[in-house]
Amino acid sequence: MILKDKVIVITGASGLIGREVFLDIEKKGGIPINADIDVETDLNKGLLNMDITVEKSVREGIVLVHKNFDRIDGWVNNAYPRTMDWGTKFEDIKPNSWRKNVDMQLNSYFVCCQSVCEVMAEQENGVIINMASIYGVVGNDFSLYEDYNGTSPAAYSAIKGGIINFTRYLASYFGKKGIRVNCVSPGGILDNQPVSFISKYNSKVPLGRMGNPEDIAPTVSFLLSDEAGYITGQNIVVDGGWTCI
Repeated sequence: MILKDKVIVITGASGLIGREVFLDIEKKGGIPINADIDVETDLNKGLLNMDITVEKSVREGIVLVHKNFDRIDGWVNNAYPRTMDWGTKFEDIKPNSWRKNVDMQLNSYFVCCQSVCEVMAEQENGVIINMASIYGVVGNDFSLYEDYNGTSPAAYSAIKGGIINFTRYLASYFGKKGIRVNCVSPGGILDNQPVSFISKYNSKVPLGRMGNPEDIAPTVSFLLSDEAGYITGQNIVVDGGWTCI
């Protein structure tokens, strides 16, 4: 019960990884709040309607959670908004699409962090976890996509790399306020990808398989807990060894 009675907001906890993070926090005694655009607010059920791309929605959601619980112990930036043309090949990306995706993802993380840090600074404690990616750490292996003419979105690498270094900035800036800020960078998560992609990925990763959401959630819970009380400014890579070779 390493998270006993800790109030933790997870953005986008209706999604693939977010759902497992929510359940793992709950299993370990925490009080998880799913801040998602597709839920109706009911804090008794751990639900908060929030659109992270709208500053007013973020700030009002934080005020509501703080008013209801009198604290916010943890915040997990996990939501993954993107445009309809997400996944377009590099040479075909429209500049406005690039700008919008950076705004929806990276800039929304900024708004969430700035807003919740006001509460945490007043408390003089709190933990933020930013979800990044191995493709914010290393370059892309485009051979994975060749058999079906796919690609990895260019903005994804820029955004996730930015999130990792932004995390270091926040950890340095807010450490004196008792706020810890870390990243978790998952490797490829199994999610109905083409058979050729899965086969190639499995053949490269040292542990021989793609990840599952439940492989990621316990690391998030650990970093949120007091057991990680001297860990801040770090990017914890959970990738089955992908980035070690």
